[in-house]
Amino acid sequence: MAKKKIILAYSGGLDTSVAIKWFMERGYEVVCYMADVGQGEYVESAKKRALKIGAAKCIVGDLKKQFITGYCFRALKAGSLYQGKYNMATSLSRPLIAEAMINVAKKEKATAVAHGCTGKGNDQVRFEVTFHLKAPNLKVYAPVREWELKTREAEIDYARKHRIPIEQSRKKIYSIDKNLWGISVESGVLEDPWKEPPADTYISTRRAEKAPAKAGYVRVAFKKGVPAAVNGKKLDPLRLSRSSTP
Repeated sequence: MAKKKIILAYSGGLDTSVAIKWFMERGYEVVCYMADVGQGEYVESAKKRALKIGAAKCIVGDLKKQFITGYCFRALKAGSLYQGKYNMATSLSRPLIAEAMINVAKKEKATAVAHGCTGKGNDQVRFEVTFHLKAPNLKVYAPVREWELKTREAEIDYARKHRIPIEQSRKKIYSIDKNLWGISVESGVLEDPWKEPPADTYISTRRAEKAPAKAGYVRVAFKKGVPAAVNGKKLDPLRLSRSSTP
């Protein structure tokens, strides 16, 4: 009897790395789908990690151009900010990733799809609305919402028990999401508003005391509401976005 096949939205982080083994224990053949939306070299190392854990495949989809032109620039033109002040970066990629996953699920003849979102934020909605609209026949799983691993510390212990290679530890437990449009860092001490962010949480910026003494200026030229040049140099959308992304 053939195994059930599931397409997992794979980021390479703690939640989805643990999810590979968790689904395997429940009789699933796991096909990871990793959307390249500008994470950089991390994509290749994450793919190797997925296969080492036991995924049958790890498919990487190059969505960078579609992401920057079809989502990021449109959001910029619309002045889209979460609650009027928070820049949207991670959230913009979710519907695009979900739609790409549905295409993979059809090709792979999968019966289910899964994501690694928790029950705390809106990302679960962004994934699942797209799943239900594009493929209402597929079963949708959100293991972080339903599994027995109630904390990230418990996930780390599970990973150690099953020899799952992860970058997180009990001391450095952060969840990091990077794409062409921005970086988000969460979890651990960052969830306490009374604590200032530790030095190792700074990814794309520097602490104030380590900033250069002299200010620098970046001039962005726009054409019909879309960025077209940086400091007088015309660039295509991908090069332009990378010019300001670490």
